[in-house]
Amino acid sequence: MPSCPSPDFSHVDRVGYLFGYPIAHSFSPSIHRAVYETLGLNWAQLPLPSTDMEHFLELIKHPQFYGESRRTRDMPTVYRKPFIVSTVQEMWTSILIQLLTGASVTMPHKVAIFEHLDELTPQGRDVGACNTIFLREEAGRRIYCGTNTDVNGVLEAFHRNVTSPTTTLHNRPGMVIGGGGAARSAVYVLKKFMHCPVVYLVNRDAAEVEAVMSWCTQQHYGDGLRYVSTAADAELLDAPGAVVACIPNLPPATPAELEVRNIIDAVLAKDRKGALLEMCYHPSPRTDIGALAEMHGWQVILGTEALIWQGVEQDRYWTGREVGEEGVERVKAVVAKLLAGEGPHL
Repeated sequence: MPSCPSPDFSHVDRVGYLFGYPIAHSFSPSIHRAVYETLGLNWAQLPLPSTDMEHFLELIKHPQFYGESRRTRDMPTVYRKPFIVSTVQEMWTSILIQLLTGASVTMPHKVAIFEHLDELTPQGRDVGACNTIFLREEAGRRIYCGTNTDVNGVLEAFHRNVTSPTTTLHNRPGMVIGGGGAARSAVYVLKKFMHCPVVYLVNRDAAEVEAVMSWCTQQHYGDGLRYVSTAADAELLDAPGAVVACIPNLPPATPAELEVRNIIDAVLAKDRKGALLEMCYHPSPRTDIGALAEMHGWQVILGTEALIWQGVEQDRYWTGREVGEEGVERVKAVVAKLLAGEGPHL
């Protein structure tokens, strides 16, 4: 079982972690460092490349682990309940009151962490994957809460890069390529926020698609999901507005992978165009699917956009403060340098 020593955090006032394995390629600590520098905080997110859950759970009990949350008795009654928030407005009111903070969780722990959390936001619960832990305090006890900011990354990537997204993308069919946790986040965005009446699911593994459809149906956003298994079927579809690609940038090799590529080509070749968000950014955000989309006249949004906005959302949870335009621009500059190989990721 891959593990690692406890990181040294004697040089900072507050510490958080990026918990996952492997994470050597991650931009996350650098993104959060840029935010904390902007906000004047002597904080750091430290990498924890490990699959040792017990070690991680011990580390987040330390007093210096991100958090200056107020006691529950100082908060409105609604936030004392399990699943502490029920609306977006309540969520942000709660966060700004409590100054909540925490840790990033990535693969392979996004689902396994659930049993160790006290509470989930509705967004984390509905997607079924947690990438963010934040804290609150109740009766002198830390409450460990989970949410999913990948959703925010996908939504903001579209809304901040597409002109008039509500006109050009909303209420049109959507499409998700892939069958993992990122695909569920993408479906959630397309159904819940972009109001896609139909979402096409494209993947080499029919069982993975069935699992996504089953989960989304259980969580009440599975209406209108459609598995597209052949290029011939794709030819008959109405053109989607928003497409999210959630698969590695590898050349298709098997018959199933080749058929997926043919399906993608058939959809992108349709007369009506839209925007494609390519979630893959390692080792490069410039992918074969992105190049195919550009060839067919689609707007391509790089995966680093989703990465940036999910990270900014995490820092709103952890600091209770708005990152602001200066912070976002600093994060974008850091990501650009990392992509150019001009700095260490971690």
